[in-house]
Parts: sequence; structure tokens; C-alpha cells
Amino acid sequence: MPNDIVMIDKTDRRILNILLENSRLSYRKIAGQAGVSVATVMNHVNRLQKEGVIRQYAARLDYEKLDYDVEAMVEIKIARTKGNPYEVDPFILNHPNVYSVYNVSGDIDHILLVKFQNRRLLNDFLRKLNSLPSIDATQTRFILKNFKEDAVKV
Repeated sequence: MPNDIVMIDKTDRRILNILLENSRLSYRKIAGQAGVSVATVMNHVNRLQKEGVIRQYAARLDYEKLDYDVEAMVEIKIARTKGNPYEVDPFILNHPNVYSVYNVSGDIDHILLVKFQNRRLLNDFLRKLNSLPSIDATQTRFILKNFKEDAVKV
């Protein structure tokens, strides 16, 4: 087993799944739902944070209500002579509208998920992306409707 895998027990699992539903719950409420003491929750959460299982607590926003009307999937093919398909350009990694970057198998190397307020801003991003020397080609697919986007329970 790789040394970065963290072993979790059924109490960890219960606590993690409760946090996935609502990370703002108090330790007391988590303890009540998990059927354990507050001290147990505190100890488990602290250990899971220290071991990097819990990376952060974050709000889930409704981007449409914030006028982020354009969501897209951008497929990228890396130019083998100018780039490494296992590396990602800092422009992509640091861009505030790129919310996921995947290295994938098949005919393409990376898939980016992006959100923009309008097509003009997406177009500006794509122009800059396509000007990077390591990019051979891109293909953009607009996401018309998101039917499900949930955290995976453990």
C-alpha cells in the first residue's frame, strides 16, 4: 500500500460523510449524528486534518446566481515536441476561472472545467490558451445543463 494512503475506520467514515453534507456543523451536532462523543469527533477531525484527508472547508456556490453563465469543458492536446503531457502550464493552474484540471487517457492529454460570466471572457481565455507553445490543439464543449455535482461519499 502506498505510504500516502490514510487508513480510516467506520467512525472516520461517518464523520467525513456528515462533513460532506454540511461542514459548518458543530462538533456537538456531528457527534450526535455519528453516535459518538464530542471528544471523539474532535480527535478524529484533528487527525484527518493533520493527515491531509480533510484539506479545506468550503462553501458551494450557485454560480448562475452570480452571473457565471458559461461553463465549458476544454480538451487539450499537448505538442509532444514542446511540452510534457504530465505537466500543466502555470497559466492554466493559476487561472481563477479554471476549477478542475484532469490528466486523462486517450487522444487528448488534459481536460479543464471552466466557468465564465460570458462567452467573450471564455474566448479571451481560449485565445491565450491556444497561444501557449506547449498546446497543440484544444476543443471546447459547452456544458448546457449540470444534472448532478455532488461529493463522493466514503
